[in-house]
Amino acid sequence: MRLWIVDTNVVVSGLIARDPERPTAKILNDMMTGEMVFLLSPMLLAEYRAVLLRPGIAKRHALSEPEIDQILIELTANAKWSEPTDDDQHQAPDYGDRHLWSLLYAHPEAILLTGDRLLLVNPRPGSQIMLPADYKALS
Repeated sequence: MRLWIVDTNVVVSGLIARDPERPTAKILNDMMTGEMVFLLSPMLLAEYRAVLLRPGIAKRHALSEPEIDQILIELTANAKWSEPTDDDQHQAPDYGDRHLWSLLYAHPEAILLTGDRLLLVNPRPGSQIMLPADYKALS
């Protein structure tokens, strides 16, 4: 079974998706139901929470803070927890994504799912990064 890292933009998109057939909605569903084996770190979990509680995004998903926290509890329960060290070999193209590079460094077998074009066109050497639309073909 493949091991995944799910970028925050995928979780947000999955949560606000109106169509449950959208790739990001399917990914979030697989995370919530335990059908996907995915990594979660303290930094990635904190980023999920911070972004999901931003006023503009909160307005779109219309969930309360306790509801978001419940979703995050369920995601954490289903995740493979990792506390990776910093990647001292390669630098993420965006400093804010260094925690993703750390996860890829600690788990080279993992595949990062992201909609972030900067990460897609500047992948960490030796790592796999793909669009959410490609998830079902490989899961």
